[in-house]
Amino acid sequence: MEGTRVALLGIVVENPDSVEPLNRLLHRHQDAIIGRMGLPYRQRGVCIISIVLDAPGDEISSLAGQVGMLPGVTARAVYSKMPEGSS
Repeated sequence: MEGTRVALLGIVVENPDSVEPLNRLLHRHQDAIIGRMGLPYRQRGVCIISIVLDAPGDEISSLAGQVGMLPGVTARAVYSKMPEGSS
């Protein structure tokens, strides 16, 4: 994919009411998502989600920002060091 970056979006959900809006956001970006893993951490009452993306950097940043604005949700993106569009 030319002009894209590989990134990991780490998400911690502390507010169960934010799960549905989060899933809607992720669904809108489904073409950029390579894989997703979610782990409920019941002892702490949180869910930890890892999303692997291959998308333009601005799309990844935008998604991370939108996810992080949801109540009780924290999100951080970690980008691959490989150049954009390299395979």
